[in-house]
Amino acid sequence: MNDFQLPEGWDKTTIGKQCNVISGQSPKGEFYNSSGEGLPFYQGKKEFAEKFIGEPKKWTSHVTKEAILGDILMSVRAPVGPINFSTQKICIGRGLAAIRAGDKIDKNFLFYYLLSKQDEISGTEGAVFSSINRNQIENIEIFLPSLSEQRKVIATLDKAFKDINQAIVNTEKNLANARELFESYLDNVFTQKGDDWVETSLGNIANFKNGLNYSRNSKGECIRIVGVRDFQSNFFIPIEQLTRVQIDGGLSSSYELQENDILTVRSNGNKNLIGRCILAKNISHSGFTIRIRLKSSEIEPAFLVHYLMSGIVHNRLTNSGSGINISSLNQQALSSLYIVFPNKNEQLRIIENIEAIKTETSRLVVFYQQKLTVLNELKQSIMQKAFTGELTPVINQ
Repeated sequence: MNDFQLPEGWDKTTIGKQCNVISGQSPKGEFYNSSGEGLPFYQGKKEFAEKFIGEPKKWTSHVTKEAILGDILMSVRAPVGPINFSTQKICIGRGLAAIRAGDKIDKNFLFYYLLSKQDEISGTEGAVFSSINRNQIENIEIFLPSLSEQRKVIATLDKAFKDINQAIVNTEKNLANARELFESYLDNVFTQKGDDWVETSLGNIANFKNGLNYSRNSKGECIRIVGVRDFQSNFFIPIEQLTRVQIDGGLSSSYELQENDILTVRSNGNKNLIGRCILAKNISHSGFTIRIRLKSSEIEPAFLVHYLMSGIVHNRLTNSGSGINISSLNQQALSSLYIVFPNKNEQLRIIENIEAIKTETSRLVVFYQQKLTVLNELKQSIMQKAFTGELTPVINQ
């Protein structure tokens, strides 16, 4: 920005010179209520929506600092920088500041400007501020054209954002559909079982073992260990990324993982927290996980992993009626879990089809995620041009 040339007719100024900045102040807790008595009270950005703040959850009978209709509310405590419009007279707490536009700046122009500077306000070069005060807000620099020019910028941004936001909505819908495609296919596979499919409990074909509880102060043998955070994929857990820990007395063979062992998270488990390990020496698993080891060759490990990943199994665990909830999965729930599977050849065919669908849906997910990134970068690029005067020739056409 050192080489930036201020467009003709634009002034270099600050928020403090053009606006009134009001720091929030929280009333004492004894004045809060949920019955609508007094003014709506907002402490921070919890109720922020895309542009206009949402319905209040609290009110206060003792008003400290006020914001009025049309004021821009800024989150001033982590996270710093997000903004919303106030929709009525409210009381603001310590986590917010109100920015009231003066007569030389349109509030919508100011809103877009602050939106374009949000990353800079929250921090630069990786340093994120935990808070920002009134003086810092007042010192934010702004390049200001005439009011008529501001309104042309607003109209241009309104139109561009409307189109981009609609594209974002459509892309997010496509992204959700892509993710649901695989889950739906997975569920359909296991509900359309044939007459020759075997029906049994998981306990009849597998045994279980809770993971290893260890102390980080141990001084013994160094091993790799699978913890809850390692369940980043649905199938293979990359061994090279596993945490190394020390175990007093060395690793007992009963805790060492073997090829095709399946792991599930014991605490806060859900259908997305099931993985499969590959063979390597000196690898164990943490006490927050349960190892599932097949004792029958009738079922392919990959087939069982996909079966356990399905929504059908998730629903059975959640609604088992046994008092065992998915948030505290244990060996008893796993052992009594009802499962079905076909012959080996059919299992291999199903695995191949599932992997093909999974590959395609993963490709679609990446594509739509990249598209969302591009759309959001486009919004930022348009705002950058708008507030450096680069859109002025287009606006004036």
